[in-house]
Amino acid sequence: MARNTIKTLSFAATHFTVAFGVAYALTGDVVVGGAVALVEPAVNTVAYYFHEKIWSRIGQRDGRHHGQHHSLPGTFAALH
Repeated sequence: MARNTIKTLSFAATHFTVAFGVAYALTGDVVVGGAVALVEPAVNTVAYYFHEKIWSRIGQRDGRHHGQHHSLPGTFAALH
């Protein structure tokens, strides 16, 4: 399996675990924790897609080429 695939699966597992843990800690309900762990990452993924499209348009307006990212170290985009 490619390194990027393993890294993506590892991040997904971490994201699901954190989402479940936070929801369970706040509610004490396994069902709510499970639901949040499934729904939140899916919604976040869709939101990130549109976030990237908006920033791509901003970059094109500023004269940057599509797909060229100028992320600061430690930002979400730089980490993924």
